Amino acid sequence: MRKIISHVIISLDGVAQLDAIEGLIMKLRNTEEVLSDFFEKVAAEDAMILGRKTYQEWANYWPTSTYKRFASHVNVVPKYVVSKTLDSFPWGSYEDALPLQGDLAEAIASLKRQPGKNIGVHGSPTLVGAMLQENLIDELRLEIYPVIAGSGPRLFQERGDPHQLALVDSKVTSNGVAIMTYQANATVP
Repeated sequence: MRKIISHVIISLDGVAQLDAIEGLIMKLRNTEEVLSDFFEKVAAEDAMILGRKTYQEWANYWPTSTYKRFASHVNVVPKYVVSKTLDSFPWGSYEDALPLQGDLAEAIASLKRQPGKNIGVHGSPTLVGAMLQENLIDELRLEIYPVIAGSGPRLFQERGDPHQLALVDSKVTSNGVAIMTYQANATVP
């Protein structure tokens, strides 16, 4: 069965919306050490799920991006958008994204039963938080940057039940980026 793999970039203080420090994050991220790990994981995915905000930001950027390393992936894989407010999901000159409608748990279970590789959830921190609370994520991959944002929306809001995760992979790059992968639905001894 396919796995749902979440990819989230956060600051050291847990901020997941990084507008104020985006330049610092991108400077640290644009190294072969960080990106090779990311692209290795992305190569094992053939679909992605996006929240509404991430979809709107990405649909305005990636279809015309000249950064082929990720654009060549994101523009061609099926994209599913979780939104209660949007009616259409255009993606430039590429195939439109698809709405993920109805009960989220049932929709995710249906996607996981389809043949294929893993399904990535990129960005979308509000959606990731909700999916974690509903046990809909199999792996949580965090890129933790050695930057203090100070304020902003955090990945883990003060809501929901406690969850224990199992660390399945970790590395710290030479520039201090910690890349942590957790199995979300694990029983930890």
